[in-house]
Amino acid sequence: MAKPDPNEFDQAERTPSKIGESHEQGITHDAVFGDITKDGPNYRDIGMLGTAVLMIKSQIGLGVLSIPFTLHALGMVPGVLIIIAIALMTCWSNYVIGIFKQRHPEVYSIDDAAGLMFGRIGKELFAALFCLFLLTTNQVFTFCCGSALLSLSIALNALSLHGACTAVFVVVAAIVAFLFGSIQTLSRISWLAWVGTVSILTAILTVSIAVSRQDRPAAAPTTGEFHSDYRIISSPSFTDAVAAISSIVFSYAGVPAFFNIASEMKDVRHYNKALTICVLFLTGVYLVIGILVYYYCGSYVASPAPGSAGPLVKRVAYGLAFPGLMVSCILPNHYTAKYLFVRFLRDSKHLTANTFTHWAVWLSCTGGVALLAYIIASAIPIFGNLISLIGALMGTILSFQPYGCMWLYDNWSDGKANPTWWWRMMVCWSVFIIAIGSFLMVSGTYASIVAIIDGFKADGGTRPWSCADNSGST
Repeated sequence: MAKPDPNEFDQAERTPSKIGESHEQGITHDAVFGDITKDGPNYRDIGMLGTAVLMIKSQIGLGVLSIPFTLHALGMVPGVLIIIAIALMTCWSNYVIGIFKQRHPEVYSIDDAAGLMFGRIGKELFAALFCLFLLTTNQVFTFCCGSALLSLSIALNALSLHGACTAVFVVVAAIVAFLFGSIQTLSRISWLAWVGTVSILTAILTVSIAVSRQDRPAAAPTTGEFHSDYRIISSPSFTDAVAAISSIVFSYAGVPAFFNIASEMKDVRHYNKALTICVLFLTGVYLVIGILVYYYCGSYVASPAPGSAGPLVKRVAYGLAFPGLMVSCILPNHYTAKYLFVRFLRDSKHLTANTFTHWAVWLSCTGGVALLAYIIASAIPIFGNLISLIGALMGTILSFQPYGCMWLYDNWSDGKANPTWWWRMMVCWSVFIIAIGSFLMVSGTYASIVAIIDGFKADGGTRPWSCADNSGST
C-alpha cells in the first residue's frame, strides 16, 4: 500500500456523511450521537485549541509529578531517551486514532474499535479496561481518576497541615469530581482544561525554581556540604526499571481519551494540528521539569515532586496546583461517565434530548464513577506505586497494542495484495508496538505489585482508608 496521503483528513472531512450531515435546518445527524438539535446538548462543538488543551490536560498532571523520580531510577540519559521513545510511540498511536476515526465515524471509544477488529468479546474486554483505567486519566479513566483523587488528598493535607483525616479529603475530592464532571459536553468543560494546565505548570515551575535556588532538597541531610548526586546512568534492578518506565507510560496514557475528544470536535480536519501542539508541549515540559528537578535534587528527589522543595514551598506549590489537581479528577470522571452514558443511551432519543431519562442516566454515571474512584484511591493510597500499577496494567494495553492492530486492520488486505517497502516497514512497526506494549504490561504489572506489597509491609506505610498524613509519602 502506498504511503498515507497527508491530506487524508481533508479528504475524509469533505464527505459530510463521514462526520455529521445536516438533513434539516437546525438538526445535524452524527454517526455516534444521532440527531443533534438546538434544544439539546451540542456534542460536536470543540474547536482546535480546545481540542489541544483537552489532549494536554488529559495527560499532564499526575505524570509530571513523578518524572524526576523516574529519572533517578533510570539515570538521566536513559530516562530522557525513554521519555522521547514513549512520546514518539504514543504520538503514533494518537495519529492512528485520528485516521481510524475518519475511516470509521461510528467509532466513539476504544471498545468500538476493538469490536470492529475482534468482535463482541474484544469489545467487552476493552470496555472493561477502558472504564477501569478512567476510574483511576484520560484517557479507561476510572483508575486515572482514583490516583487524581489521591493526589488531591495529598494537596489538601499539605495545605491544611493535615487538618483533617485523609479519608475525608478523598471524599471531598470525589464530590468535586462528581459536580464538575456532570457538565454535559466537552466544549463546556474545555475551559477547565485551560485552568488546570496553567495551574499545574505554574506549580511545577515554582518547585523547579525553588529547588534550583535552595541550599539542598528537603530530604537531604541538614548538616555538611551538599552536592547533588544525580546519575547520568543508573543501574536499577529489573523491577525498579520496569516500574519507572511504567510511570512514564502513565504520563502519556491519556491515549484512549483522544477517541472521545475527536468525536466531539467541530472539524476533525484540525485533529493533527491539535495533536502536534499536544505532543511537542507535553514532551518539552516533561523533559525540562524532569531534568531540572532531578539535576538539583539527585537521590533526594521526592515523588510527588513538590515534596523536594521543603514544607513551605510544598504548600505554595500545592496551592497553585490545586485547581489543576481538581481538573485531573474532573476530566477522567467526565470521560468515563460520558462513555457509559453513550453506551447506555446510544440510538435513543434520550442521548441528545434534555429528558428525565437523559439526566437520570447521566447523573447516575457521573456519581457512580466518582464513587468507584473514591474506593480505588482509598484502597491503594501510595502515589508512586499506584501510578506505576496503572501505567503497567492498563496504560500499556490502552496506549500501544490496539493501535498496531488498528493499522493492520485497515491496511493488511490491500497492502498484502500489492506490498511496498512502506507497507512492509509499517507492518514491522505495528508488530513492534504490539510486542513492546505486551512486554511492558506483563513485566510492569509484576514490578508494580511487588512495590505495593513492599510498601504495605514497610513500617509506617500508608494503609487503606487511613487518616494518616500522606503529603510526604513517596
